[in-house]
Amino acid sequence: MAVVTANARGVSPRGSRPPAPGAGGRSEESWKGHIIRELKHRDLSQHAMFQDLIRFYTQLLEKTSLTKGLLSSAARCPPAGGAPLSSLQQQSIQLKKTTGELAYQVVELTQQIKIKDGVLEEQHARLLQEQRCLSRVSDAHQELQAQVEQVQGQNTVLKVEYDTLLEQQRAAEAKLRQETVRGEELLAKVMKRKNQAAARMNSHNERRSRAREATQAAARSKVNLDRSAVHPPSSTSPSSGFSNSSSAPSSRSTSPKNEKRDASTERKPMRLVRSASVTSPRILTSIKELFDRKRRGHSVCSQEEDLVSPVRICVSARVPARALQVLDAHEQDINAVRFSSSSDLLATGGTDKVIKLWEVRAGLLTHRGTLDGSTEGITCIEFDPMGFRILAASYSKAAMLWQLGDSVPKVTLTGHSRKVTAARFSSITHQVVTGSADGTIRLWDLRRAACLQSRNVAKYCSDLVCSENCIISGHYDGQIRAWDSRVASCVQVFPAQGKVTSLDLSSDHCQLLSCCRDDCLQLFDLRRWSNERVTFRADGFKCGSDSTKAVISPDCCYLAAGSADGAVYIWNVSTGKLETRLPDKHSSSISAVSWSLSGEYFVSVDKSKRAVLWSDM
Repeated sequence: MAVVTANARGVSPRGSRPPAPGAGGRSEESWKGHIIRELKHRDLSQHAMFQDLIRFYTQLLEKTSLTKGLLSSAARCPPAGGAPLSSLQQQSIQLKKTTGELAYQVVELTQQIKIKDGVLEEQHARLLQEQRCLSRVSDAHQELQAQVEQVQGQNTVLKVEYDTLLEQQRAAEAKLRQETVRGEELLAKVMKRKNQAAARMNSHNERRSRAREATQAAARSKVNLDRSAVHPPSSTSPSSGFSNSSSAPSSRSTSPKNEKRDASTERKPMRLVRSASVTSPRILTSIKELFDRKRRGHSVCSQEEDLVSPVRICVSARVPARALQVLDAHEQDINAVRFSSSSDLLATGGTDKVIKLWEVRAGLLTHRGTLDGSTEGITCIEFDPMGFRILAASYSKAAMLWQLGDSVPKVTLTGHSRKVTAARFSSITHQVVTGSADGTIRLWDLRRAACLQSRNVAKYCSDLVCSENCIISGHYDGQIRAWDSRVASCVQVFPAQGKVTSLDLSSDHCQLLSCCRDDCLQLFDLRRWSNERVTFRADGFKCGSDSTKAVISPDCCYLAAGSADGAVYIWNVSTGKLETRLPDKHSSSISAVSWSLSGEYFVSVDKSKRAVLWSDM
């Protein structure tokens, strides 16, 4: 009996004495109570997490109770023979196996509990860390919220100040408009008074001229002055033509009235003699200078500018093949380049706000001078036909005119609301045309520095050219418009392939070249109004910017333009094919090119301050 009990419990070795029934029952009850309390505690804290463990442990308790019942029944009913004893032993062995498996499961579940406890502690530590982080973030949020409120308060104050300044600006603009209108009215009054003064001066000069002519005619006729018309009849002798010298003193001494009359009569012939002095050479010279001065007035044009421009013809232009000189011409990007009509002077302008003049001698560029006065970068350069003046457009919403010998502008034309992209001399003397990004084209009188006409296209004007009574402008909407300067109306529209970047007119004013952003050049025949054109393209050619300039050669046989890859492309007009490509001298996109009127030299400039002089030599 003792052996079976020991084997069934798996606690005491064979032959050992089993514990007393009372002591074993109390220990079991205390152990179960402890387990039950622990389970209740766990059930309260981790009920959902350990449902499976509770279920397995319940099964273990049931099986343990069953085993105890079987062992107690076997102890109360000992077997009578050997066969039943062996079956009880087998049951005991089976129960031991079952108890061992359950104990193993208890160990595994205990290990899982420990693992989950570790995970729970780790999550609890992370929770504490996140709570601390949340606390720091909450503090930072409160600080940022305070800063936001402070900034909002500052913004409110700034908004009030801004509104006040805006009102002041509006009042100042209204006052400026009033002053502008007043200035225009004053200018109109001044011009009217000047015209009236000029009319009076002309009338006065005309009267003086007629008086001079009458005096000269009288002097030539040799009129004899009769002294009898001066002295009274009582003072002369009837027997002679001379005055009585003895009677004159007596008459003066006897009557003061006669003395005054004699003095007055003596002064009258003197005035007649002085009136004849108008014919002296000194007076004639002064009158001539007065006429010349009045005829010139306050014009900004000199006499040499009034000369008729000579007509220059290029018989054959040379195709550039070799770079004669490479130099950094400006401190910043170069936007424009232009040869003078004599081909011995070159002008370049860039974003450094200056125009530099270069002399072309023996295949070299020599710096001659710098033209200052612009407050922003230069966008376009133009020489007048005589080569005495330089016209330039700039980002400062104005166009400026320089005399070749002066370093400061002679005239500044303001009126555009955005940058001026093009400025050209008109075919009419003393007039220029400007185009702007504000979509307007303006015609200016240089003698008065005043705008004569303004045409609003409402499209970005990128470039323009002038012919006789005609202005042709290119725009970002892909249209080329021709204007009649006499009626200020658009007479023709040429559709281009894309955004127009530049225009150039041939020397005979029969062909128009346009460069577009779709990487092609188009040549229009202006003698035909059927929009006939020839398109020129090349592999590798790419228009580098919205202001890339292309030109026609002076003999109208070639077209040239710079590409974004730093190479110069030249096409043959007659064949329509690429004539040559000039690479390796520019490290950035080429912005403009220019061909000398003699056809001997060619210049290209780029966005990296570099200018290259080319020729076929």
